[in-house]
Amino acid sequence: MTEDAVLLNVPVIRQLYHWDCGLACSRMVLKYLHPISDKEFQRACWELKLTESVWTIDLAYLMCHLGIKHCFCTQTLGVDKGFRNQVSLTRRWQSTHILYSSSSTDTPGGNKGILIVFPRSSVLLQEIQSHLEQGHVAIVLVNAVVLTCDLCSSPVKYCCFLPVGQKCFCRKPYQGHFVVACGYNRTTGCIFYNNPAYSDRVCCTSVSVFEEARRSYGTDEDILLIYKES
Repeated sequence: MTEDAVLLNVPVIRQLYHWDCGLACSRMVLKYLHPISDKEFQRACWELKLTESVWTIDLAYLMCHLGIKHCFCTQTLGVDKGFRNQVSLTRRWQSTHILYSSSSTDTPGGNKGILIVFPRSSVLLQEIQSHLEQGHVAIVLVNAVVLTCDLCSSPVKYCCFLPVGQKCFCRKPYQGHFVVACGYNRTTGCIFYNNPAYSDRVCCTSVSVFEEARRSYGTDEDILLIYKES
């Protein structure tokens, strides 16, 4: 029997810079699933050189480094041609010990490698809901331009995270941003998520908006499923 509504008690942690939303999301899920000290987390980030830009493969690599069970689902294996100039990203894909699969039902990766589910049509919303129902969480790459919260009085200005002098990207058609999916309500048709742009709230959006945001061109439909120890 499935639950009509789930809301996991995942702590909300705000990102510090314009580029570290993925690290903030990682800290959220780690504090929820597998508490580690801030010192240990920072040491792992330094060892993996996660200090200026972070991609989904980096977050999977971080979970692998810390021995956290996970599964990285994506539509694009390797580096998208639009990002071939990102040397650090290319090196990460080339150097990672990856366990390939074609089904997200396989055993999630632990500290022996990163389990990447590819290729597949898409991770279904029902699969995400089932994952959350079991007490697990997911870090989802979304298009921040599309994702809007029904509970917030005004949308967050992501340009506020940019260094002084850099051009605002709020008007661009795509801006990649990581959020933590932490619940749903089937009756009202909504998804709950933690947005690292905030530190004081759980956000909520309609299923249709969530689906559009996570399937937007540029996200590769990247989802990092992270598993709670049984």
